[in-house]
Amino acid sequence: MTKAADEVARLFGTDAPPGVNMGEEVFPGYPGMVFDGAALRGMVWGFPLSVKGKSGRMLKPRPVNNARCDRLDSFMWRYSFAERRCLIPMTAFAEAEGPGGGKTRSWFSLPDQPVFTAAGIWRHSDEWGAVFSMVMTDAAPAVQGLHDRSPVLLDPGSRDIWLRGTGEQALALCAPYAGPMHVDRTAEPWVQRAAAH
Repeated sequence: MTKAADEVARLFGTDAPPGVNMGEEVFPGYPGMVFDGAALRGMVWGFPLSVKGKSGRMLKPRPVNNARCDRLDSFMWRYSFAERRCLIPMTAFAEAEGPGGGKTRSWFSLPDQPVFTAAGIWRHSDEWGAVFSMVMTDAAPAVQGLHDRSPVLLDPGSRDIWLRGTGEQALALCAPYAGPMHVDRTAEPWVQRAAAH
């Protein structure tokens, strides 16, 4: 997210939350900006998932940052999808490209929307407070060959349907983005996690 919080807030007709200090890049387990249908808020990217280690003790939770649209009826996602859908504003998202050990970042943006939105769901967690997850679908044409999935990107006219429509109406929006997409292939190392601008 390369835009200031107040500029993003205007996109949704609201005010920027006080004290929002988000990084340009958002990684799983770190805070990002989310519009919950009423306000722009800071939330942690990823639903916490705790698993037991070999000793039987619970390990530190890890963030599950993406929810596949064909699994939104599973226990982990179903209540958030039914009751707490949100919009995730961004200026670009990244995918890894290249051979193992030498992957670089390729950034995807929408030339006709300086700030665009991905479909998301959110909930409160005991571990990290408010958390969100991005909803994924089959890869958009520009992403094919790098990944088999990409975010559900919403046209401005579909945002209200995602937030307030029925579950059936929201699921109907879970399709690969068919509009124009700009790809910026960089020499930036992928590091370990996907990032969203």
